[in-house]
Amino acid sequence: MSLLIIIVKTIVIYLLVALIFRIMGKREVGQLGTFDLVVFILIAELVAIALENKSNFFFSLVPALVLVVLQVLISRVSLKSTKFRSFVDGKPVVIIKKGLINFKNMVEQRYTLDDLLLQLREKDVRSIDEVDYAILEINGKLSVFKKDDKDKKTYPLPIILDGEVNFDNLYSINKTKSWLLNVLADKKIKVVDVFYAFCKNGELFIIKQDEVNK
Repeated sequence: MSLLIIIVKTIVIYLLVALIFRIMGKREVGQLGTFDLVVFILIAELVAIALENKSNFFFSLVPALVLVVLQVLISRVSLKSTKFRSFVDGKPVVIIKKGLINFKNMVEQRYTLDDLLLQLREKDVRSIDEVDYAILEINGKLSVFKKDDKDKKTYPLPIILDGEVNFDNLYSINKTKSWLLNVLADKKIKVVDVFYAFCKNGELFIIKQDEVNK
């Protein structure tokens, strides 16, 4: 009988975990944010406890379900608010700009020179002087643009995302707030109406909110 109980528990947990991952989305492990990773670790621990619980198996699964509901709510809020999303997941940080290392950003991210060199080697980059731009993404991976890239002058970082201006990215391409507002005014578009905008070869490309929601 005890063997049968273990088999039934294992099947229930398998189906529950599969459902949990389906509900929480299809992000790969390497793309998990801090909150996602914490939730997955806690769920694994709680499921293990539930499997060992001989008296209140289903009751011990409740904390895992609560975590799933909490994570789904956080994801919904993140979709609506870029500020909250930046707080939860962080935002991309420029580590190398025009061949120069930004040590201030490295210190803020607690990202060492050894970390940088390791990730450059993983990108088959032998030396820092081969790099034009390097951006530390929110998942901890380093995006690298070499100096010999054909499109090395084009780095379409988001200037506007979900109706909010990213001034760090705007200033990094040597553009001002006045320039941005004038371009939007010429197109008769408000900042809050922009879902995504990036600059390429001095021209602003815009995707409006109503184009996404069609």
